[in-house]
Amino acid sequence: MSTAAGYTGRAERRATVVMRPVAVRWAAYTTAVIVMAGMIGGAVMITSFHLGGRLLLLVIGLLIALFCHLEASVRVVAGPERLEVRNLMRTRSFEWPEVLGVGFPMGDPWAHLELADGRTHPLHAIQRYDGRRAIGNAHRLLHLVQERGETAGPEGGDRPGPEGGG
Repeated sequence: MSTAAGYTGRAERRATVVMRPVAVRWAAYTTAVIVMAGMIGGAVMITSFHLGGRLLLLVIGLLIALFCHLEASVRVVAGPERLEVRNLMRTRSFEWPEVLGVGFPMGDPWAHLELADGRTHPLHAIQRYDGRRAIGNAHRLLHLVQERGETAGPEGGDRPGPEGGG
């Protein structure tokens, strides 16, 4: 469960922390329910459809609901040994030393990890649509990166921080 900027410091040092978007989850599951209700209603009410057409409507509705579930299931799991990032279609794990920082430039829809090899990796679980909560989660994750990464200095060193307010 995630909270905005209210991380607890030492108590969180070795705990597993899970961050998920709020607005996207709500919108995705609401959309899935509305689409499925429409498809079921269409399959029942449109009498000109034969059985195959009705089943096709239901299958399309299920595929849309599955996509909505994938969008709602994005998360970041910060464990004691590694960081797991579940985005829309793929889950990746990073060892803490691989992660240098967290970026959240103004205007970007979601935060991203800054990796030791110079690349970045998107964090769909920290979305700007969640406002202050997203900024707080980006700061919280940066704190965990600094705390759990091997290259962190006593004050977190010169690691970049989330931008865009907070």
